[in-house]
Amino acid sequence: MTANNAIEIRGVSKFYGYGEHRVAAVSGANLAIRQNEFFTLLGPSGCGKTTLLRLIAGFEFPQEGELLLHGENIAAMPPYRRPVNTVFQSYALFPHMTVAENIGFGLKMLGKPATETEARVADMLKLVRMEQFARRQTSQLSGGQQQRVALARALAPQPKVLLLDEPLSALDYKLRKEMQIELKRLQTETGITFVFVTHDQEEALTMSDRIAVMSSGNVLQVGGPRDIYDRPANRFVADFIGETNLLKGRITAIEEGAATVALPAGATLAAPAPDNVASGDEITVMVRPEHARLTSGASADPPVLSGTLANIIYLGTDTYFNVRLSDGELFTVRQQNRPGEEGHQAVGDPAGIAFPAGAIRVLRG
Repeated sequence: MTANNAIEIRGVSKFYGYGEHRVAAVSGANLAIRQNEFFTLLGPSGCGKTTLLRLIAGFEFPQEGELLLHGENIAAMPPYRRPVNTVFQSYALFPHMTVAENIGFGLKMLGKPATETEARVADMLKLVRMEQFARRQTSQLSGGQQQRVALARALAPQPKVLLLDEPLSALDYKLRKEMQIELKRLQTETGITFVFVTHDQEEALTMSDRIAVMSSGNVLQVGGPRDIYDRPANRFVADFIGETNLLKGRITAIEEGAATVALPAGATLAAPAPDNVASGDEITVMVRPEHARLTSGASADPPVLSGTLANIIYLGTDTYFNVRLSDGELFTVRQQNRPGEEGHQAVGDPAGIAFPAGAIRVLRG
């Protein structure tokens, strides 16, 4: 056990079904979640992230492995004995209780004195900025206000870990953005370890100190938002996190850590070579749309790739240019819109694409 870790997951597996129908919801997961960090389990539906959260909460029990909370193996411990609280997607507030009564419910169940409960409820109302709503019924609140009450109720008993199972999914886009900032503020102010589950990549990148990307019950990569985005471990992570261009290629040479990559479109690229590839390997080249730019005949930068503009999508802050390469693949370039720099490109125009060697990531497979 590392002293700085709140949770350690060691070789944890959870199976459903029997015999030939047995399916691994979580397969040999290994994770270390640090104290006082905002940690996100990210992946598509059915990847095992919610199952892993439920294993930490005690709503499910692993068939294999150890689950340590501050050094204590809690894998077989019932949920009511774990110093962990959960905020669910549905919030699960009591409609017959006021906001203050909802927040104080857990403290009452723990047998806390009335004066202590009252003081703690007042602190929580202030923390989530809901003081003026203390006597209101929860059915009279907006979705964002209900979420704040659910968070306050979960934080009131001062758990060592707070688990959040996609709590923002029912909110509209603008409110989700506001609540992302609010959640991060609450985690920073309370110093409690947050373990957050989401399938929303932008949400994970916005709030997290670190992210675990999951697929088919496996943890594929753990790292900070910039590491996950700029240095994905494999094609799945690269494709799932944000938008990216993935081009098939073949390594023709490796020299002093640099790989020469031939693309079907006829271009040859130079890129840093990862440790797990060799000359002759079929690989995938990743380039983020914002790291590329369109070039014109007057440009000082020669194009790396060339093709024809297949589509132009204006999105206010940015414009997306889809370029059809000579081999038929689409390559997306995202450029920020600036006043006075309106382009004159049209669908069907020839287009060159330039990007620095540092923008290229070579991925196995």
